[in-house]
Amino acid sequence: MARLYAGDGMAVCARRWRGRGGEIDIVARDKDRVIFIEVKKSRTHDEAASHLSPRQMQRIWDAGSEFLANEPRGALTDVRIDVALVDAMGRIEILKNAYAA
Repeated sequence: MARLYAGDGMAVCARRWRGRGGEIDIVARDKDRVIFIEVKKSRTHDEAASHLSPRQMQRIWDAGSEFLANEPRGALTDVRIDVALVDAMGRIEILKNAYAA
């Protein structure tokens, strides 16, 4: 998955980044934007998406907030949260900006 983002010209700066709030599967940069990527694998894309619980979404948000504390612009950093769904055949569907408020 990291190679896919890198192939799109983004710099992958962390894999399995862990903070007190939890873990983020991949952290990438697209210029000044930080992208947090949650990877979900299951038999189908729909099944993979169903594994995202409100608790897990909160964990990603908490860990992301902790990551941003070390960024020059802090909480003002431009952020996107993507969910990458991978099915049993290895097909990938990326839901960009999946947690848009």
